[in-house]
Amino acid sequence: MIIVTSLREAHNQLEAHGARRAISILSPETPHPVFTALQPEDHLRLTFHDVITTDAGLFAPSARDAERLVAFIDGWQKQSPMLIHCWAGISRSTAAAFVTLCMNRPREDENALALELRDASPSATPNRLIVSQADALLGRKGRMLRAVERIGRGSDAFEGRPFTLSVR
Repeated sequence: MIIVTSLREAHNQLEAHGARRAISILSPETPHPVFTALQPEDHLRLTFHDVITTDAGLFAPSARDAERLVAFIDGWQKQSPMLIHCWAGISRSTAAAFVTLCMNRPREDENALALELRDASPSATPNRLIVSQADALLGRKGRMLRAVERIGRGSDAFEGRPFTLSVR
């Protein structure tokens, strides 16, 4: 199972679900949390803004960020839940959650997985650049990106509500 949440709820959700692996995706000006229950190698820290282009001092996710994300997800043994969070739990974290679903349920249709994400989180608006980069790395030929474009922008929210998704 994966738990998707905001930074504000990350510690509570990590403890509540007994997660032993985490992905933090935050902007350069936001310090990453320290999860004392986790080993350092079980906490991936990615640092970039929630944008799809680099403009006016903002840092977009790079191909290297996508490679690190995919490698970290690939190394997850699924013996315990994994927490994924960003600042608001709406865009960067939901993109990473969608990538996780696609990687762990490879025979399922990307559109069905995107709809599952939407059902779990009405505010989910996966960052299209993260999804596009992972799509290329995974050889999905644009299917992942098209799937998140089909579900469109989520409902307006300042912060997404925590939610869980099954990877099996």
